[in-house]
Amino acid sequence: MTRHNDHTHGPRTFVFNIIDWLHAHHKPANRTAVETKGRLIRWASLYDWVAHLLLGDERAFRQTTVALAQVKPGDTVLDVGCGTGSLALVAQEQVGPTGSVYGIDASPEMIAIAQQKATQTESNVTFQVDVIERLSFPDNQFDVVLSSLMMHHLPDDLKSQGLTEIYRVLKPGGRVLVVDVESSPGGSLMQKVKDIAIHMHGGHTAMQDNVKKLVPLVKAAGFADVTTDKINRQTSYVTGLKAEIH
Repeated sequence: MTRHNDHTHGPRTFVFNIIDWLHAHHKPANRTAVETKGRLIRWASLYDWVAHLLLGDERAFRQTTVALAQVKPGDTVLDVGCGTGSLALVAQEQVGPTGSVYGIDASPEMIAIAQQKATQTESNVTFQVDVIERLSFPDNQFDVVLSSLMMHHLPDDLKSQGLTEIYRVLKPGGRVLVVDVESSPGGSLMQKVKDIAIHMHGGHTAMQDNVKKLVPLVKAAGFADVTTDKINRQTSYVTGLKAEIH
């Protein structure tokens, strides 16, 4: 994945270099990751801290994401790139006992923490190691597919493959919601801190229109009624529907 860094000078350079080293060299033992061209986050123990730095009230953000996806009681939901499971656990609360939620991530370390969270909260979310470009689910299984803070880890060809796979596993009439980070123009101290969080999360430091660039890829995958909007200064979303069969 090509990195386009804008931090060639100043004190942030040192911080970004440490983060890049962490991405490249932190390889925990005894866990085998699946093969993927996307960037893996192997430092799962720090993930929730970085998410909090980026999102603020993470639970409220996850609840907003579930609401934007129009998740309903009884739905079957897939969270692609689930990380440590926070969004999937909130989705399970919404679908209730008659629904089901699956969370997948290419990082075994992320899935291990997600499973621990599910055990601690007595949630029945199913977490498993899987990759977006080869989803191990049958056609037409899910009412909603979510992807939050994940697409920026992927090169464009993998984004296209992944969106095609999401379309395949959605039921006719099903909805996809992709949420991702965008770096806003501005030089405030807080924006610089959040740029560091974005970079640590595995993304670029200059990501204006990041989600807007997903719109043609979502349409090319076959989705209709594709719309996009901002959630807050750092994040935006794109959503689309798989057409009903008549």
